[in-house]
Amino acid sequence: MTLQRCTDLSAADWIIGSETPWWQLVTFGPDAFEASARLRLIPDPTAPGQHEGDVEDEPVHLASEGEWGARALRVLTRWTATPERVYFAVWLGDGNTDDIPPGPTFDLPERPECALLAGDGSDLEEGRSVLSERRRRPPAMVWPADRAWVMACDVDPHWAGIGAPRDAVGELMAAPDIDVVPADPRARQPEYDGPSLDATVRPPLPPGFRPGVYRHPGVYRP
Repeated sequence: MTLQRCTDLSAADWIIGSETPWWQLVTFGPDAFEASARLRLIPDPTAPGQHEGDVEDEPVHLASEGEWGARALRVLTRWTATPERVYFAVWLGDGNTDDIPPGPTFDLPERPECALLAGDGSDLEEGRSVLSERRRRPPAMVWPADRAWVMACDVDPHWAGIGAPRDAVGELMAAPDIDVVPADPRARQPEYDGPSLDATVRPPLPPGFRPGVYRHPGVYRP
């Protein structure tokens, strides 16, 4: 899959201008889908305060995180009318950016400087390019031109969030080579090193956060 750096960032406007709460936006994408799910990159914690290093990977989790993302995208590309035009938002703050061509950036809440790339989503050979083994995690967000679905992978969770049609989520959950479970994007999700497994507890807001809508180029406007 050959990805091209986008100089026109308008394809990301629906994300930049979304009124979805910031934590939900960076972990599940805009709140605009029939169903949501989590692609678990490692199993969920089983006790409060559990560390990621304490987890023994199950067979389905032995592939690289980028390959898990590629496997999920191979399913999702069957659920878009524009598989030949898929956008990849890559947060440049997570390192390993040598393979990203220079170009303009846009900001996500608490994740400034994202590059926008585009390519053919039907050609996901071995999860290469931004889905590579060297780039440890999948891109920050992936979506097709018709916005039929979105996959978001923030730097903190041990999972990637997905918004999609209900039947697409069902197909993902049935896939034998990935670990996908349904999710409520408005609730707190399981987390490692957390004080509680209670999904009703919301994560704290970032320092200096003012309620409002996050707008490009990186300010919160009430």
